[in-house]
Amino acid sequence: MASKRFTLLTALLLFTCLLGPAQLPWAQEAAAQPAQQRKTSTPYTGDLSIFDSPGRDERLHINRVMDILSIAPGKTVADIGAGSGWFTVRAAKRVTQTGTVYAVDINPEAVRSIERRVQQEHLRNVKTVLSRADDAGLPPNSIDAVLLLKTYHEVANPVALLRNLRTSLKANARVGVIDRNGNGEDHGVQKEVVLREAEQAGYRLLEEHDDMVKADKMDYFLVFEAK
Repeated sequence: MASKRFTLLTALLLFTCLLGPAQLPWAQEAAAQPAQQRKTSTPYTGDLSIFDSPGRDERLHINRVMDILSIAPGKTVADIGAGSGWFTVRAAKRVTQTGTVYAVDINPEAVRSIERRVQQEHLRNVKTVLSRADDAGLPPNSIDAVLLLKTYHEVANPVALLRNLRTSLKANARVGVIDRNGNGEDHGVQKEVVLREAEQAGYRLLEEHDDMVKADKMDYFLVFEAK
């Protein structure tokens, strides 16, 4: 009986050596399982007017944010996770009629709301984009600056989104992420997670501004460029 067990064990070891560990059926099955994604917050679908609270410009230092991202007349900007269009309309006025702002969101109602808003505000330099979680759906080689404003923690496939975004960026384009430290599902994500995922997607950190966000020091502003 012991001899039979020894023979079976020997055969199994020989089978493993011949195929290699990665070729074994159970190894292939494990490899086929998708990697577990980190936690993300459920995308907001409530009243969009909450994003237009009085004093938000000052709290988020939005004019300085646009300066840091080199948003100026004639530039093309992407507002990813545009929501109510709060940043979209500010960027649209900054780039003037010679520039363009793409308002990107995965929520169809948000896209429709922005379309109504820009029509009411007579902004003819805004284009809306209904995107996917892994692709902003922007034209190739078209974007000078990107901002994800309190949105990154909701992105289900952040590395894929950033990788796909690269083809839409012009040379020296700046990608800004403003978010809040958290565990991913509490409407925040740790800064270190954003840095790691941006690195995986092929970006380098250009600037980090923790001195210009809210007084509670929970927010951060990171600026990247594609390598």
